[in-house]
Amino acid sequence: MQLVIEDISELRALCGPHDSHLKLMSRILGTEVFSRGNELVLVDETDEQESRFTQMIAHLQKLHRGGRSLDKWVIQTLEDLTASKSSDQIASYLNISIQVPSGPSIYPKNAHQSEYLMDMNRKDIVFGIGPAGTGKTFLAIAMATEQILNHKKHKLILTRPVVEAGENLGFLPGDLSQKISPYLRPLYDALEMMMPLSTIRKFEENGVIEVAPLAYMRGRNLTNCFIILDEAQNTTKEQMKMFLTRMGAGSRMVVTGDVTQIDLPKRIDSGLRHVIDVLHAIPEIGFSFFTSRDVIRHPLIQKIIDAYETAETK
Repeated sequence: MQLVIEDISELRALCGPHDSHLKLMSRILGTEVFSRGNELVLVDETDEQESRFTQMIAHLQKLHRGGRSLDKWVIQTLEDLTASKSSDQIASYLNISIQVPSGPSIYPKNAHQSEYLMDMNRKDIVFGIGPAGTGKTFLAIAMATEQILNHKKHKLILTRPVVEAGENLGFLPGDLSQKISPYLRPLYDALEMMMPLSTIRKFEENGVIEVAPLAYMRGRNLTNCFIILDEAQNTTKEQMKMFLTRMGAGSRMVVTGDVTQIDLPKRIDSGLRHVIDVLHAIPEIGFSFFTSRDVIRHPLIQKIIDAYETAETK
């Protein structure tokens, strides 16, 4: 089959640099896709392949005409969505984004990231669980930044269990914020992509951004805050319950972690593993589970994660 694309700039966007998008679509569809003149050609296609191809192109055209740049992540997202979702659902997954004031527009890079953003938009407690490099923390920070800068929440609280520091935390130089900040470096790295460092420092000084070890959350009632608990696989069951019950009116919590990288002593159960069983049936709480296939960092990371999983299984 052939699809005629009248707009040359649109054709270039659909093809991608050196026809990289067409090559990716060829792999997804299991048959060759190439350009000829102003046509996109699908070779020896089945009815299912033709339907999926035309659906992918239609969605890509809508995104391009709406000002969205096309990249491999959009096409890989379509790979998952066209296999299982209706056209309306696909549009919802593709169009969701985080618009950071005076900052970047953040778009999900796969279907699981889309679901994660949807959960953060509509649920007050959301868990992002999966391996490193899947965007769990980055997207949580992006959503928090948008909420803070648009005055939807008055405070951002960043916390995590300081398992590695143990009793040595008190001997580190500086005040509490300076002691804990090295352990929250990944959160700061993401924050610095959303707003200038001077703004972050200003927010820290006036209390809009607060960093604290998880142990310091006990007894607090956090109202109208955006609260991020990172590295939650290293919480105990008691710490997880304590943290979740800190949420006050108007607050939102995002909990991120990787249950394959638990640093707790072997006799202590992970609060993140436990909470999946305890809270999964509550519809107002969202759980997004990522896999190695969702890794968006260096492609070697996916292979490393898969190799470790294979070794552990053996």
